[in-house]
Amino acid sequence: MTDEPIEFIEVELEEEPIELCNLLKVLDLVETGGQAKMLIGEGYIAVNNEVCTVKRKKMYSGDSLHFDGDDYVLTLSSDATPAIRTQPTPDVVEPEKKKKRNRSRKNRKDADTGRKPISFG
Repeated sequence: MTDEPIEFIEVELEEEPIELCNLLKVLDLVETGGQAKMLIGEGYIAVNNEVCTVKRKKMYSGDSLHFDGDDYVLTLSSDATPAIRTQPTPDVVEPEKKKKRNRSRKNRKDADTGRKPISFG
């Protein structure tokens, strides 16, 4: 094992975040957005040393990208304002379903008149 430093290409962002598929296009690593999404979906891209299949993953300064043998590190230009990283959305807990009444609308009668309601819709 050698002690050579890992070489990387610095990518300076003027604003953040940038979506991963757009970053690949900006860096001219792909020709189209469709090609970028295909490569990401098939696992050819690593973000922060892990394979990433999230096509629209938000990339921030400090993140790293590995593609086709090259390593890229994102930095933020000195005049840009750093973005606040959003936390992942927690799993949504679905509310309990309301219990259905046994009576259907058609069988209901008006309490005062004893007549069934008429619908014209």
